Amino acid sequence: MNIQIKNSSNDPIYLQIKNQIRDAILNGELEADELLPSIRFLAKELRVSVITTKRAYDELEKDGFIHSVHGKGSFVAPQNLDLMRERFLKKIESNITEILRYAKLADVSHDELIEMIKTLEDENAECN
Repeated sequence: MNIQIKNSSNDPIYLQIKNQIRDAILNGELEADELLPSIRFLAKELRVSVITTKRAYDELEKDGFIHSVHGKGSFVAPQNLDLMRERFLKKIESNITEILRYAKLADVSHDELIEMIKTLEDENAECN
């Protein structure tokens, strides 16, 4: 597993760790029941605090991506891809609802929203 911390990112370090592990699970790079590095080992490798890596692991466990076994470590949880897609769709719908509310308050048109999405998509493609 190759986690890259970007100091220039707007995301906090724990979220960068969480997102990269989550993406590796969803992309099949990490398989069900695969042992993850210990919290302490990962913190040492990334040169971050144990609290930071613990928070990332706690969030991954809360979201159902990993499970921990006391005394044995953290493992990739089996994933139901249809269920995962449904969870993401609900989050997308919630965020779009909020975006639409703000757009209405700011008098932003549908075309302007689409243009913003395209611009952000291009910017994010350059970063990855």
